[in-house]
Amino acid sequence: MPLEHRIRANHLRPATDLAERVLLPGDPHRALFVAQELLGSPLMFNHARGLWGYTGRADDGEPLSIQSTGMGGPSAAIVVEELIALGARRLVRIGTCGALRDDLEVGSLLAAVDALPADGTSRALGADGRVSGHPGLTERLVDAGAEPVTVATTDLFYDDRDLRDGVAAAVEMETATLFTLAALRGVEAAAVLGVTDVPTDGGARRASPEELEEIGLRVGRAGYAALRAR
Repeated sequence: MPLEHRIRANHLRPATDLAERVLLPGDPHRALFVAQELLGSPLMFNHARGLWGYTGRADDGEPLSIQSTGMGGPSAAIVVEELIALGARRLVRIGTCGALRDDLEVGSLLAAVDALPADGTSRALGADGRVSGHPGLTERLVDAGAEPVTVATTDLFYDDRDLRDGVAAAVEMETATLFTLAALRGVEAAAVLGVTDVPTDGGARRASPEELEEIGLRVGRAGYAALRAR
């Protein structure tokens, strides 16, 4: 029996229907304001464990769900597995990242073509080398204005390692897990990331709360553009 048919929604407690297409912010507050931006009359899909999720109709007339994953691969893996078991088939991470390239600015939008699995979760799931997103969804993210790049996925937000190896443009915490699970379960996945932290001489600059909210809306709009019915 396929794994998704043996998994029960032990952590998500659906209070309404789940759409087959889902946007995945990490932050539950981003789930809320992206839902308010994109959905007509959104209904709360989940509030268990503080993982807020919403379902409503987008402006193309089709249902869309927005479900937060929490921070890091282990939390994202639980949420994504249960969403797939509940019927999700196209998933786009709408997240944030730290720049590893000097030419990137706060607010830059990146489409993850692939991810380097420098985290434990994706490796535990069998990732060996780069893991890739769905080409069609990624192309639509690029059409929406995101730059196609490779990202590095790690377990640590406060990481003293120098990850600037010239391969990855940015670092984040969930994309490799999403891509690995999508490949294992036969669903489509992509990731669009907004840059919130950039290196500076002697330190780094982090987006302000106002910038973070605007970046969250921009990645939400780009993610929806990739899923939008044509």
